Amino acid sequence: MKARSLDTPFLLAFLLLAGFGLLIFTSAALGLLARDGGANFSSVAASQFLFGFLLGGGALVVLSRIEYKRWRPYTPYFFAVALCLTLLTFVPGIGLELKGAARWIQVGGVTFQPVELLKFAVVLFLAGVYASRIQETKTVRAGVLPLLLIAGSSAAVLLLQPDTDGAAMILIAGATMLFAAGGRIHHLFLLALLGMLVLGVVVYERPYLAERFTTFLHQSDDPRGAGWQISQSLIAVGSGGWTGRGFGQSIEKFSYLPEPIGDSIFAVAAEEFGFIGSALLVLLYVSVALLALRIAARASDPFGGLLVVGLTVLIIGQSFMNISSTLGLIPLSGLPLIFVSHGGTALAISLAEVGVILSVSRRMKS
Repeated sequence: MKARSLDTPFLLAFLLLAGFGLLIFTSAALGLLARDGGANFSSVAASQFLFGFLLGGGALVVLSRIEYKRWRPYTPYFFAVALCLTLLTFVPGIGLELKGAARWIQVGGVTFQPVELLKFAVVLFLAGVYASRIQETKTVRAGVLPLLLIAGSSAAVLLLQPDTDGAAMILIAGATMLFAAGGRIHHLFLLALLGMLVLGVVVYERPYLAERFTTFLHQSDDPRGAGWQISQSLIAVGSGGWTGRGFGQSIEKFSYLPEPIGDSIFAVAAEEFGFIGSALLVLLYVSVALLALRIAARASDPFGGLLVVGLTVLIIGQSFMNISSTLGLIPLSGLPLIFVSHGGTALAISLAEVGVILSVSRRMKS
């Protein structure tokens, strides 16, 4: 099929989202100047702009020009490499442990999170497997089994790090792809029950996760202790009012909000841009999601359609879970607000994923 021009509505929505995200991040990062004498500002800015936007933007351009179907024969190898890189986080001298979690690889002073590559690889591999058996996905062998083997094994590795949020995101993306491929509803329902059972066991075994759920259920019980982050996030969101304090004028980001450039960055956006600005940010995410799903529905083959569905769930799902946890609608999560919060690896991989979606859009059915 002859390549078309890029899907303009999707590209425009993405550029608006990325531009607004860059604006929010810049303001939130300025809050670091008041913390520890601003020692972390330069390293954070370099990570976000050089590794994230520059490297990720280059990957976006390159991948948007490569026909996505060329990925398909190599998806098992890409998955194997991503899984091996993730396992390297457990190797002393290579893996870097921070805050009790072994989620980073450090090579020559450069650190990155292989989980972001693993999420991408799982979606690629599952898209290839389901596309090759699109008429058989209603069966356990062709539908449920690949999900358990590919997404399940990846989630198990992440739970050992521990990275509960990353494991959950991979399983959610995989289950959504199975649904899009024609999997049976009752299979998905049983998988959801199994997932809830596993989550219950994990929460029981890990006190910090149990504390997250307890804080979520009783958010006002300990506002100066376990409930500090959600309490300060809600204060920031509420103080923004309708139109916000103005760009750069957040008070909470300077000393009150934990992780103002990470987990709590939506609170900074709501404080500075108000309800109208934060609603616009959410609307941009919704627009990107709907336009991406339109591309999936018009993809020239099942592989492209499933690929776009999985990547959309990764990008939008993580972002909405971040926003929901900031607003106290779900327990606090460590998932990034894609294109907004700090994280060079997550930003670079997400931009690469947008490049793949654009590649699929160039070969849509008319």
